[in-house]
Amino acid sequence: MIRTRRLVLSFLCGLAATGLAHAQAWPTAKPIRMVVPLAAGSAVDAAARIVAQKMSQNMGQAIVIENKPGAAGLIGAGEVAKAAPDGYTIGGFNDSIMTMVPNLNPKMPWDILRDFEPVSLVATVEWGLVVPTDASEKSAADLIALAKQKPGQLNYSSGGNGSPQHIAMALFASQAGVQMKHVPYKGATQAAMGVGGKEVDAAFQGIATVTSLIKAGKVRLIGVTTPRRMPQFPDVPTVSESGLAGFEFNSWFTIMAPAGTPKDIVGKLSAEVQKALGDAEVREKLNAQGLTPRGSTPDELGTATRAQLAKYGALIKANNITAE
Repeated sequence: MIRTRRLVLSFLCGLAATGLAHAQAWPTAKPIRMVVPLAAGSAVDAAARIVAQKMSQNMGQAIVIENKPGAAGLIGAGEVAKAAPDGYTIGGFNDSIMTMVPNLNPKMPWDILRDFEPVSLVATVEWGLVVPTDASEKSAADLIALAKQKPGQLNYSSGGNGSPQHIAMALFASQAGVQMKHVPYKGATQAAMGVGGKEVDAAFQGIATVTSLIKAGKVRLIGVTTPRRMPQFPDVPTVSESGLAGFEFNSWFTIMAPAGTPKDIVGKLSAEVQKALGDAEVREKLNAQGLTPRGSTPDELGTATRAQLAKYGALIKANNITAE
């Protein structure tokens, strides 16, 4: 009996040691996949690449970005939800995927609170209102005035039904008392190109998504959705000051892991995000792309996600926004 107990104890100790070794070994087994459910060139994609590169350098472990756009982020996020919870697959999500789409889709294939582990809020994506370069509108007030002259005739692009671009413009139109036609594209980048190609009249976009188009003269930025003017565009008024008092909008870039990912791995990932964000060059690159570095603990992100779910649920219901 004593010998049997010793064998059992030895076996259990061996299992514990193996588990500890596994946790300590992470992330040495293979590269980490960061699935971004948005098109390359989007604001979240830009942030993901900046932060992942620094994390990779600090950790001595490759972090590979995989863009999986489609269905307003449902496809890519679903891949993360179904991935093995071993720390080698994580998601780079925006708050549309986390808190807007769930309020628009009654038949979600996954649950943001049940199927994911929060890791960290990384940055907020600052937004702007853009029009084709040769458009007559010079401000948000001009766009509102034109939309009132031509009810239902102006159109705007978005990255898809329920995307942040869709929500932002729907809220803008509702608060301004105008009607505009929604034209969904397959991603934020394509939606921005739609403005540059004069396929649509306007769009709200993450600054990171349209910075290169602005510099190239493909689109014109006529308003920013921040409380104050952005240092990168000091001559561009806020939407609030130039046509719609009190209007503000931004979105998140967060890192999430599949539910069941060990807490120690989640904690290590979160710590690595904070470390990367502490780098002056990383912060400078994010700022240059229209992003504000943030950082958070997993618990803080979880709390913010629940609050944002409730907030957008109320906004979407009050403004009768649908996924069409």
